[in-house]
Amino acid sequence: MALNACQGCHSGVKLDFDFTMAFQPIFDTRTAAVWGYEALIRGTGGEGAASILNRVQPEQRYKFDQACRVKAIELASRLYPEGAGKPPRLSINFLPNAVYEPSACLRATLAAARKHQFPREAIMFEFTENEMVRDTGHLQSIIEEYRRQGFVTAIDDFGAGYAGLGLLAEFQPDLIKLDMDLIRGIDTSRARQAIIGGLMHIARTLDIEVLAEGIETEAEFLVLKAAGVSLFQGYWFAKPGFESLPGLAPETERAFRQAA
Repeated sequence: MALNACQGCHSGVKLDFDFTMAFQPIFDTRTAAVWGYEALIRGTGGEGAASILNRVQPEQRYKFDQACRVKAIELASRLYPEGAGKPPRLSINFLPNAVYEPSACLRATLAAARKHQFPREAIMFEFTENEMVRDTGHLQSIIEEYRRQGFVTAIDDFGAGYAGLGLLAEFQPDLIKLDMDLIRGIDTSRARQAIIGGLMHIARTLDIEVLAEGIETEAEFLVLKAAGVSLFQGYWFAKPGFESLPGLAPETERAFRQAA
């Protein structure tokens, strides 16, 4: 079975376009510092992710997924400061339905980490799909293999589309990223506050870390921090940096550090 699956790994059509990455920081209120960076796809001229994703054909999904991992590790290894102790995590998005056999499909990732001397324990894989994951058992095997290799796993866009409680009931990642639709306007929405409160209780019970993404205002940040969230990402903190690692936005820094 694994051998047949690996045939799929080698049969994908090569990419006929190039791309690069921007990096958006994730901040931790417990340390008042950067916890990690998410690698986000960009065109080589700074074009948005959609301009690249729209060019990916179904038969290129595997090659594209693999190329994204390698590109993210390559760029991060050049940008991350040397000799700064424990490095920030590098969050890489992947497509579960593009992974044929978990251990085989990790070879390029592991090779890139070795080549660029990037610690595998600093790598986090977050998965999200616009389409339903066709085989939750297969996804479970992916998560188990990634953990065995020392990677952190995360569900992206939790609370939107197919990334909900049903998925969480099947398996538990190390981290969930709350979808921004749950975040937007939470400071004035009792319903959203109640939902987040329930999710925080579930996460604590299952020993899952929670990250709030898409934060755009100080009010959203303060409500979520009061609910127990420690990890944050969004434009209020910092916009993605094209092939660079941005810091905390100056207008945000004082409010963030006072609350941290």
